[in-house]
Amino acid sequence: MCHQTVCLVARHLEENGIPTVVVGSARDIVEECGTARFLFTDFPLGNPCGKPWDEEMQRSIMNMTLDLLQGAWQPRTTVQAPFLWSEDETWRKVFMHVSEKEREAFKKAGDVRRAEQAKVKEKLIKED
Repeated sequence: MCHQTVCLVARHLEENGIPTVVVGSARDIVEECGTARFLFTDFPLGNPCGKPWDEEMQRSIMNMTLDLLQGAWQPRTTVQAPFLWSEDETWRKVFMHVSEKEREAFKKAGDVRRAEQAKVKEKLIKED
């Protein structure tokens, strides 16, 4: 989910008496939104709670989240998780990289999807 959307929902909940902690990877966005409590995990987008199948890391991140919820010492508190996604930082360069071959396949899939959506839309218009 979009970091900004999560932050705005968290702020709304906080304003209505429900404490929150945002766990995420887009530090600049979350801190700009001004959430009350933020656990920053420097991981690829879509993996804020740790590596898939790494239960120990995920459990540690969840424990840090609960600790932050209970013990934040000031508004807009940010805590950085001590974990690395990889000792090798090359993941940052290749994360979500789309090759030329993949780009063409994605374009074709998008064209098919748009055509299907247009048919559904046209059918709904005719039914009205």
